[in-house]
Amino acid sequence: MEKKEHWENVYATKSQDQMSWYRDHLDNSLELIIHTGVGKDAAIIDVGGGSSTLVDDLLDRGFADVSVLDISGAAIAKSKERLGASGQMVNWIVADITEADLPDDRFDVWHDRAVFHFLTYPDDRRKYVDLVMRALKPNGHLIVAAFGLEGPQKCSGLDVVRYSSETMQGEFGEQFQLIQSLDETHNTPFGTTQEFIYCYFRKVI
Repeated sequence: MEKKEHWENVYATKSQDQMSWYRDHLDNSLELIIHTGVGKDAAIIDVGGGSSTLVDDLLDRGFADVSVLDISGAAIAKSKERLGASGQMVNWIVADITEADLPDDRFDVWHDRAVFHFLTYPDDRRKYVDLVMRALKPNGHLIVAAFGLEGPQKCSGLDVVRYSSETMQGEFGEQFQLIQSLDETHNTPFGTTQEFIYCYFRKVI
């Protein structure tokens, strides 16, 4: 099954709280974004944001330039429905992140929780890193959360890559400086746990 078809099927057949990665609020993500110190006019993109409530929390805190990118149109439709009129403030992008066309030097903050670990082919990871390099402004902020070394080996029926802060740094290279990393034990809606690692980088070139 093609990637897009897979994720459209997931979001069309499952409610939000039936997905293992679901959290009511992405507290660690929000805290790290605020910790960057960017102003309320900063351009923020949530990659794989889908039906996540991070966009709600960013809008509630006054951030005015928020983009959400997801491969699934069904996921984005759920967020639009949930947000109602306030969803008109958001730049919604339906695209595969390995094929997306984003403007150069557009974003102050790039956030990704649980997309990067699905990129099991080195060429896809290279495309992702190249896109981050182009789309992030100089000195921009990169926040990536992925399964940790003790996390699942599969998610939603797909293989994943598990990371430490060192191996995540290795993927993004010396053009990004690791500022902070933190571990999270995510409690799934099914009563199990998943280990995530969050890495916050600054773009240095």
